[in-house]
Amino acid sequence: MKMNPLGRTGIQVSELCLGSMTYGRDTDEADAHAQMECALDGGINFLDTAEMYPVNPIQAETVGNSERVIGNWFARTGRRSDWVVATKITGSGCKPVRDGAEVTPDLVPQTVEASLKRLQTDYIDLYQLHWPNRGSYMFRQNWHYDPSSQNRADTVQHMADMMGVLGREVDRGTIRAFGLSNESAWGTSMWLRAAEESGGPRVASIQNEYSLLCRMADTDLAELMVNEDVGLLPFSPLGTGLLTGKYQDGIPEGSRGVVNPQLGGRMSDRVLPAVAAYLQVAADFGLDPIHMALTWSARRPFVASSIFGATHLPQLEHILKGADTELSPELLAALDDTHRAHPMPY
Repeated sequence: MKMNPLGRTGIQVSELCLGSMTYGRDTDEADAHAQMECALDGGINFLDTAEMYPVNPIQAETVGNSERVIGNWFARTGRRSDWVVATKITGSGCKPVRDGAEVTPDLVPQTVEASLKRLQTDYIDLYQLHWPNRGSYMFRQNWHYDPSSQNRADTVQHMADMMGVLGREVDRGTIRAFGLSNESAWGTSMWLRAAEESGGPRVASIQNEYSLLCRMADTDLAELMVNEDVGLLPFSPLGTGLLTGKYQDGIPEGSRGVVNPQLGGRMSDRVLPAVAAYLQVAADFGLDPIHMALTWSARRPFVASSIFGATHLPQLEHILKGADTELSPELLAALDDTHRAHPMPY
């Protein structure tokens, strides 16, 4: 498994990251623990979670279960140091978590402590803001999100205040690095400036949606990440399962589409033809479409690690079989041609 630097932190992470948003509901604890062991055996050392997980849907009674499941494995095995662990503080508006309150500096110490308790550890390797208080273009909001109501002074002051509390957590040893999620190029640049001005923790990474079907990070954000050594952590690199091809003939039993038929707004009139085109590219080059899509996302020049999820162990085992997949220049050109023909299908 190829290893990459996580920003300028000195932390090395595997190019594939095991996501855990199904742990504690769709994925029971035994299966989750088997996945963690299988992933380690396959060379993966990076694990992503969040205080609000599991999701789809988010429910008050299950908030924190994913961290608890992971923490139980750490307690049972004593192998906490085998993993680079990322988690997130929930953003504003999520009612099941803190009644949807905004992220403030006062919240950080208590949410860090709560995650540490659930994870049964004394440190978090990467602590991320799940989404900014001011809103985000992510989750199909790019079609209507309007930043004109933002107050720049308030945003800048919030960032400065957050730098202070995050710096204290670093000094305490509870977090090693700081990252963003669902963030923009401007927002990331301002967080970088806030860190430089205050001496707080520098942004190491941005966790945004990124796949063959959603290439919003390819322009301004890519330039920022390359020049500032901020690694992208793509989530949904398989387009919530669309790029596997399993939804081409309807919603299969047991899939996420059973409980979320629109796949979070991704199931549009244009997406299945786009998927068909990518499946044809994989067939033309003799590749498994899952391996093709994951490798493409993981090998982009600004990506540190690509986050995938597996509801059940056999899915993870299949993904690991493609860890050594190579994409030829001809294949990459065909993928770019397909993107031009089917841009942003959701």
